[in-house]
Amino acid sequence: MSTPRPKYVAVRPLPAASQKIGLRHSAYDPPTRPRELLRVAFRRVVLLVVAIIALGVFGMIGYKFWVDWETQGMIYSDGDISVPHNHVAIVFGAGLNHAGGPSAMLYDRVATAVDLYDTRKVDKLLMTGDNSAVNYNEVEVMRKTAVDLGVRDEDIVLDYAGFSTWDSCYRAREVFSLGEATLVTQRFHLPRALHTCDALGLSVVGVAADRQGYPTSYNEARELPALASTVWNLLTNHQPRFLGPKVDVDERQSR
Repeated sequence: MSTPRPKYVAVRPLPAASQKIGLRHSAYDPPTRPRELLRVAFRRVVLLVVAIIALGVFGMIGYKFWVDWETQGMIYSDGDISVPHNHVAIVFGAGLNHAGGPSAMLYDRVATAVDLYDTRKVDKLLMTGDNSAVNYNEVEVMRKTAVDLGVRDEDIVLDYAGFSTWDSCYRAREVFSLGEATLVTQRFHLPRALHTCDALGLSVVGVAADRQGYPTSYNEARELPALASTVWNLLTNHQPRFLGPKVDVDERQSR
């Protein structure tokens, strides 16, 4: 008596001996060619990179919102009489115009710091900016502007190596030995500047130097990558390009 055959039988011809067969998950999977394996691996790598970048971007956006929230109570408006007294105001550079004078944003920063000085909210002005080239000296322009507005020259301290917000804050602590300060810059910049100084151990408040209308869209857009750079600097304890000897803010600098 013959054995009954199953109703359905999968029949697959055996491959020729010379035919190359790739990896299979089961006996019924078609062979996978090396080129297909590479294509699948490449697709997975691309998806992984995209996922990492997306997570990083959304993570930094969330971090930016947290920094804005964390520092909002540390920011005062220009002219606010409740600004606490600090011995030193840190005035950040903001570029020069085509004529070699202060840009609109830089002038506002200096003028706001001068008002703090006039109302005895600060005693000294630490001008920090870029002097990386002989024909480009932000801090000297800032000094001359402040002197023209009535500040005594002996109450102005110059930081010629404030090439970035990180450098300025780090050098304020390490070179100028500051433990507290009033930061003077535009409102869009204050959260990052305050967060940086606070993370470096300085007790700080900020005064917004928004005295006129000027386009800030580019500056606001670059705050996110700049904040990412700040996070990296904090994680790696990155040191500025230049540190140098200690400077006493209460001693008159040689010009």
